[in-house]
Amino acid sequence: MRIVSWNINSVRIRIPLLKKLVEEQNPDIICLQETKVEDASFPHADLTALGYPHVYFSGQKGYNGMAILSRIPLENPTPMGMAKSEDKRHLGVLLPGGVALHNFYVPAGGDIPDPAQNPAFDFKLRFVEHMTEWASAPAQKNGKMIIVGDFNIAPGEHDVWSHKQLLKIVSHTPAEVDRLNTLQKTLNWTDVARKFVPHEEKSYSWWSYRNKDWKASNRGRRLDHIWTTPNLAPAIRGYSVHTHARDWDSPSDHVPILMDIAL
Repeated sequence: MRIVSWNINSVRIRIPLLKKLVEEQNPDIICLQETKVEDASFPHADLTALGYPHVYFSGQKGYNGMAILSRIPLENPTPMGMAKSEDKRHLGVLLPGGVALHNFYVPAGGDIPDPAQNPAFDFKLRFVEHMTEWASAPAQKNGKMIIVGDFNIAPGEHDVWSHKQLLKIVSHTPAEVDRLNTLQKTLNWTDVARKFVPHEEKSYSWWSYRNKDWKASNRGRRLDHIWTTPNLAPAIRGYSVHTHARDWDSPSDHVPILMDIAL
């Protein structure tokens, strides 16, 4: 089974890019973040026409929004309210065999890395803390789970173009990294990317729109993640970053990440 995670940054604008992704990578399940469309206007027919008859979504006009496209029927599609917010930033489903798949969109957090001065940064920290509480619940202890999405945090030294220069930049600050590491420890989650890409090797999934030539400057960050519980780690068969999608016409600033897993 091939699972893709992608912050698409407006699904209606980028349906042609979704089509390219499907043609090139042939995924079974696509998890989208930041769809930016309320449910009443969701382009359901356009997405089923791509070969995904099972489409689950939880939307919000102009902001946030989650969707999961699947070639196989999934069960129990459930959005979870996060950090006492009504933002649409999560959507969970059950795969065949009872594996839970959770699609998250962690807040970006604004520009000032101080929760006292910046409510958006405070919300981001509380959001990850809520994810940690959820993962720490006794009901999750022995479950088989996959979590994917735009976590908006690049945790490792080589998940950013310059560790030293980004230590005070939102997405790589110690406050964020410490919280994401605490989340990772709850169930000893496997970071699928780093199962295949050595920790000392640079790996990115996002490049700012501000970089006119993103490839030449290559000032990227690994903000998008796929994690599995340890009991699924032996089933993981591959991982890749669809980097050249950043060069498509009118691209998202994020590129798709892919996992192959034998379920």
